[in-house]
Amino acid sequence: MSGSATRLQAIAAVTNYKPITPPLNFAETKPGELFGTNVFGLSEMKKRLPKNVVKSLQKTIESGEKLDPSIADAVAAAMRDWAIEKGATHYAHVFYPLTGLTAEKHDCFLTPDGNGGAIAEFTGKALIQGEPDASSFPSGGIRATFEARGYTAWDVTSPAYILENPNGTTLCIPTAFVSFTGEALDKKTPVLRSIQALNRQAQRILKLFGHTDGAMVMSTAGPEQEYFLIDRNFFFARPDLINAGRTLFGCRPPKGQEFEDHYFGAIPERVLAFMLECERELFKLGVPIKTRHNEVAPAQYEIAPSFEFANVATDHQQLIMLTLKRVAEKYGMACLLHEKPFAGINGSGKHLNWSLGSATQGNLLDPGDTPHANAQFLVFCAAVIRAVHKHAKLLRAVVASAGNDHRLGANEAPPAIISIFLGEQLTDVFDQIKKGDLKSSKKKDVLTVGVDVLPPLPKDTGDRNRTSPFAFTGNRFEFRAVGSSQSIAGPLVALNTIVADSLDYIATRLEAETQGDPSKLHAAVQKILKEIITEHDAIIFNGDNYSAEWHKEAERRGLPNLRTTVDALPALLDEEVAAMFERHKVLSRRELHSRYEIYLEQYCKTVMLEANLMLKLGRTQIFPAAIRYQSELATTCANLKAVGYTFDTNTLDKMTALVKELQDSLAELEELMRHEASSKEEEAKHICTKLLPKMVEIRKVADTLESMVADDLWPLPTYQEMLFIK
Repeated sequence: MSGSATRLQAIAAVTNYKPITPPLNFAETKPGELFGTNVFGLSEMKKRLPKNVVKSLQKTIESGEKLDPSIADAVAAAMRDWAIEKGATHYAHVFYPLTGLTAEKHDCFLTPDGNGGAIAEFTGKALIQGEPDASSFPSGGIRATFEARGYTAWDVTSPAYILENPNGTTLCIPTAFVSFTGEALDKKTPVLRSIQALNRQAQRILKLFGHTDGAMVMSTAGPEQEYFLIDRNFFFARPDLINAGRTLFGCRPPKGQEFEDHYFGAIPERVLAFMLECERELFKLGVPIKTRHNEVAPAQYEIAPSFEFANVATDHQQLIMLTLKRVAEKYGMACLLHEKPFAGINGSGKHLNWSLGSATQGNLLDPGDTPHANAQFLVFCAAVIRAVHKHAKLLRAVVASAGNDHRLGANEAPPAIISIFLGEQLTDVFDQIKKGDLKSSKKKDVLTVGVDVLPPLPKDTGDRNRTSPFAFTGNRFEFRAVGSSQSIAGPLVALNTIVADSLDYIATRLEAETQGDPSKLHAAVQKILKEIITEHDAIIFNGDNYSAEWHKEAERRGLPNLRTTVDALPALLDEEVAAMFERHKVLSRRELHSRYEIYLEQYCKTVMLEANLMLKLGRTQIFPAAIRYQSELATTCANLKAVGYTFDTNTLDKMTALVKELQDSLAELEELMRHEASSKEEEAKHICTKLLPKMVEIRKVADTLESMVADDLWPLPTYQEMLFIK
């Protein structure tokens, strides 16, 4: 079967799509009763466990106290009974290796009883610890291939849950994943360590302000997930989407996003049905989904949860990505999480809303109505400003990937330059602090629309800035540079740790200035805030981050502009960064270096995969289609000439030149791929500076051919088809 026939069959299949999933019966299952039904949380524990066990668990979950191993057997038995009642035959330790994906090791509850039957067993030991093979996961040199032992450790702060399947259910237990030597081989362990570090330093600040209740300070997160949906028939007709998650070829359609008609538009019925089922499944898993809407690009959408504690939010974010992909299949669609699946239209990000707070103090980044008088808020906010300025390179490094390189700085996402948007009110407050004359805050106003039937609307003290990579949005910061396919764990570890480090600096200074005398606190705070904003205000920018003028201004301010992953990742090797992570016991130098090695290797593997795909598709699909059309043109030209008609050969000449350029460029790409590097760094640099530019050249030629070759000969589903046929 020819490629074009496959494409035409895909179009026919899409237009004949009939939903196969039966509608939900809300008379039987009310939406409000769904939330958390498949979660073994505290409410379920209270029903099944002795009070002393529940109390011990609460201390660990809510206050960060050490887990008491003696309660494990009781918890395991209750968890097993609950899971079996839900139809589970297996349990799985779920962990998050440095691939950035979710991993699962499944074991059966049932054990032969010696009498021809079986009993269901699940001990505290099995709950607390598992042993997957660590040799097959990336370790960045921490473990040799022949050293296989690794351990999963039960994370009691992230509740176990039931994962449903048409043929049964599985009890899933979130766990950390460490090596035989105790080093972190995963994304979760550093998140938990960074939360501890943040709490430790935040408590010092709170103590200075007279808050000694010890309520644990936790970072919170609310990641907004963008994604694309296309019909699975088109997906399977595009080898580049199957293997790389993005289209390596494809010219822009006649219509893109320029009409701005998709953003927040009416959601197509098929897509809405998919969204509703996703939300239903996530509600059962305790994921507090809040938002759904059309995004800017055609076929692009967004889902976002409410704020949760950072560790749980990280686990839930992985569940969201898995659920999006699984449910999309049921509706005959493919969910694309790549940062840039389609060239020429907006890519996808994962805006990470970040804050910190405690049960007694609430949100520590809430300025209140008079932020100029809220010294505690100003201290925490200043700590963030200092942290981002000092470690802008690190924040760029933790969002670096081959996929995100296509998105950052493309006037659809924040630039690779890290800066902070504070808004008019806070900028004015910190300007007053800098001048040593802090007296007032801009007041909120009321917006009058001019229509009598509409109520007056409370007006914020300043506008939002969608171009900023790190923006204050009322009571939190929004880190907008995170890629849509990435785990939020890395950015959270970085944010928690750099803010902990700044809080450490401020607490040490305040402790020295006050010497235990509360009456000296106000003057000490004013002095240190002035020093911080004077030294670090270069990071604050409230203007257009897309403008060329900002790039020049950022350079003048000394802000780094790390455009690619190859430029960004070396920040993980900076001595100051390594010392900070080690000082706060979040990552050892060896663990940090392992991540540098892994992410650099992932970058190289990703682009090499794409280059191999480009060679294959270019030679086996694009080139044959082009020469067939070239042959048709040549034959038509010769036939017309034979009967005396004059034929314009410009199109034929252009086709011939493009076919030759395609052949030559593919051969040059193949030669570049044979390059042998002496180190991984040299290989990555070669890929970034030689291979990728050549791939861009080839794509330009192929996309020009697509615009010329007869439609019935073109083998790959086009952008017009994938983005607009639902």
